[in-house]
Amino acid sequence: MSGQWRYLYRGTDSNGDTVEFWFSERRNLTAAKRFLRNALKRHGRPERIVIDGSQTNKEAILSCDPASRLEDRSRRRLKPIRIRQSRYLNNRIEQDHRAIKRRVRPMLGFQSAATARVILGGIEMVHMMRKGQAKYARNRQVSLAEQFDLLAA
Repeated sequence: MSGQWRYLYRGTDSNGDTVEFWFSERRNLTAAKRFLRNALKRHGRPERIVIDGSQTNKEAILSCDPASRLEDRSRRRLKPIRIRQSRYLNNRIEQDHRAIKRRVRPMLGFQSAATARVILGGIEMVHMMRKGQAKYARNRQVSLAEQFDLLAA
């Protein structure tokens, strides 16, 4: 991977909790759709999504939420997902992303895509534990190291 760009897709909710993350070799419509499908499958359909100026992300949202399929289980018509597209409205995710940049920068990158996936997954998990999102993080008496041991076991 030395010298090659890779992309980390991340999503947070309005509370700042991590919704989903996805590491990809490309920043294209296929990668954006895959990230969005995983996020929707795990966390349900949001009312609104805030994205940066990327047209690819907007196209992915529109293709994953077409008006012809907007029915829930009770067969009621649902409103389309509102897309707020602005360069400055995604500051919450950029601030959350600093924790990852702070860990990765001193490492001077990764040697392979597989290594990057594993390390970024671990960083995200610890970050989620700190925010109280992980399964074991509900018990405040358990330290981060003990939570990590419980997950590794």
